[in-house]
Amino acid sequence: MQRREFLSLTATATGGLALAVSVAACRNDGAAPAEGAVFAPDAWIRVAGDGTVTVVLARSEMGQGVSTALPMLVAEELEADWEALRVEQAPAHEAYGNAELQAGVMMTGGSSSVREAWEPLRRAGATARTLLIAAAAAEWGVPVAECRAEQGAVLHTRSERRGGFGEFAAAAARLPIPHKVALKDPKDWRLIGRSLPRRDGPDVVTGRAIFGLDVRVPGMLYASVERAPVWGGSVKTLDSTAALALPGVRHVFDLGDRVAVVADRHWQALQARRRLAVTWDDGPLASLSDATIGARMRELADASEGGVARNEGDAPSVLATGSVLEAEYEVPFLAHATMEPMNCTIDPRSGEMWGPTQFQDGPAMIDGGGARGRLASGLGRGPNHAKVHTTRLGGGFGRRLEIDYVIEATEVARRAGVPVQVVWTREDDMRHDVYRPRVLHRLKASVDDSGRLLAWQQQIVAPSIARKYVPRMVPDLVVKLGGPLKGGVDQSTVEGAADTPYKIPNLRVTSLMANVGVPVGYWRSVGHSHTAFAVECFVDELARKAGTDPVEFRRQLLSHLPRYRAVLDLAAERAGWGTPLPAGHARGVAFHESFGSRVAEVAEVSLERGRVRVHRVVCAADCGTVVHPDLVTAQLEGAIIFGLSAALFGEVNVEGGKVKQSNFHDYQVARMSDSPRIEVHLLPSIGLPGGVGEVGTPPIAPAVANAVYALTGRTVRRLPIRV
Repeated sequence: MQRREFLSLTATATGGLALAVSVAACRNDGAAPAEGAVFAPDAWIRVAGDGTVTVVLARSEMGQGVSTALPMLVAEELEADWEALRVEQAPAHEAYGNAELQAGVMMTGGSSSVREAWEPLRRAGATARTLLIAAAAAEWGVPVAECRAEQGAVLHTRSERRGGFGEFAAAAARLPIPHKVALKDPKDWRLIGRSLPRRDGPDVVTGRAIFGLDVRVPGMLYASVERAPVWGGSVKTLDSTAALALPGVRHVFDLGDRVAVVADRHWQALQARRRLAVTWDDGPLASLSDATIGARMRELADASEGGVARNEGDAPSVLATGSVLEAEYEVPFLAHATMEPMNCTIDPRSGEMWGPTQFQDGPAMIDGGGARGRLASGLGRGPNHAKVHTTRLGGGFGRRLEIDYVIEATEVARRAGVPVQVVWTREDDMRHDVYRPRVLHRLKASVDDSGRLLAWQQQIVAPSIARKYVPRMVPDLVVKLGGPLKGGVDQSTVEGAADTPYKIPNLRVTSLMANVGVPVGYWRSVGHSHTAFAVECFVDELARKAGTDPVEFRRQLLSHLPRYRAVLDLAAERAGWGTPLPAGHARGVAFHESFGSRVAEVAEVSLERGRVRVHRVVCAADCGTVVHPDLVTAQLEGAIIFGLSAALFGEVNVEGGKVKQSNFHDYQVARMSDSPRIEVHLLPSIGLPGGVGEVGTPPIAPAVANAVYALTGRTVRRLPIRV
């Protein structure tokens, strides 16, 4: 469609011409945008003829506050009236791809939302502002330099003339897009850096916010699905007579590795599911257990060091001659345990999906094209004939980057021929998750007589998350030259270890992909969740070997990075490091960099009735420029509690090819009574924004583990922590 055609159609359809500036038009740092991308219907900003400013939200809202933070970036540069601004959820489309994660992939993850949007959305707002001012100046016959935008209007300074944005939208849309626009000086910001009320707050508090489980479609049925208890299992025999005899039950579908019951109500479907008589062929993984998995991982580690993720100096030679400290660290499989279980609603007639997803769209070669691609292929449609409506997410943590529940719901709805909502139970969610991998770390290091760290060697053995996302048609050689499996190493496994900021003259990090049959996926902070534990606990061990205070030992390792050291110093100072504590209390420290942010945490612990009790956590963070301080603080607090759940309780056990845990009674998470007092201190910065949603999780487990050693003299090398 040509630009003028689009403008004409927009005027006809809306009754008032809308000025649209797409993110694609503003992504090239001042370069001239492609003509076809300038006024596309998939724009992120719309200024309508009635003056309404709408920001289209292209990231999933799961409580992290993107529905507030991202519109703030636009409103700041556009000079929009914040109180009158509207926000609507974007449809699934490649134009909304997250460039930081993967071009053309529309997903929310990697703590990337604000980082990726920081310049494009501000530039989009500035572009719209520039055009509106130019249109107003032309209409008034005054110099552009004498006009400015303010609170949703354009003002002429000399005459004090004023006109709302809507008055100039049509004229602005006819102007050529400027190749370069000026962004506001930080000293002139009126929104960025303020803790404005959350835009979604009233809807959440009053229950108006729509989550996946709240979706209702006319004529909708409900489905409950019985899945093979062992990974890779399949239906051997099925008798659905008793289930179909219950009131309200419409269908029972044999899906090969699962059986779906469809009924008028969810409770009817669930009760009928319990009446199914199914026998299963468990397949080759029926003998899988914690013991066999552990043995396999150690067998692989003994046979080969794996692919090299980082190699500087000559760590093996130095370690062969010096005094060496060796240790093994291990973490278990972990579930995501989102508060809202998996669910999805599909209308096979219209090709629409409603659901909580972190992965709306992408190229077909990446996991089938995300939710839209899988919806389209499952219904036998082209992607342009499938539509994804993203609801709020009752927790994501990486679980909703997966689309297994979308595939399942699409198949059930296709067979039923009417809208169907598939709802997982908590037990379904726990036993059919894609788990944070179980990981084995083998470490060796040496310090000299002055306490200086000379050499570090680390081998990491874990199931690979990235392997399942790499297209099978891409040759391994191509994959290993670059990308997520570069050098035969899953880069998500070694993050936080291979890219450590610590100054170590001889450093070697290797990794082995031990795919043992358990499905694995991205879990909040991904590889950092286990590398921080192993690295930071081992650093404490080395500090003790060197006879050096743990904070001072880390300061030496960060001597070349004063900004990083400042984070560590701030946490130590605010926690009162080195000052007396009540009897039976001790402190531990950890520092970690992830997703573009630096975080240090100090934990204060005691033992109560044989269990670790965390009383206080002091967190210092350098997240670059902070758009919304309250949101950043809340995310760090939540990430700490999330990580604390894993540190103290989290463990998924496998026996007979099945997950033993089923609900929160045997997969415990931190309750309010377990939650410590948390203090968050943000370093002032004018640097680029760093990630926030995940960065508080990695340091908490090692900080607590190091505090436990300080209290008891027992080294913690395995999670969850047990004393």
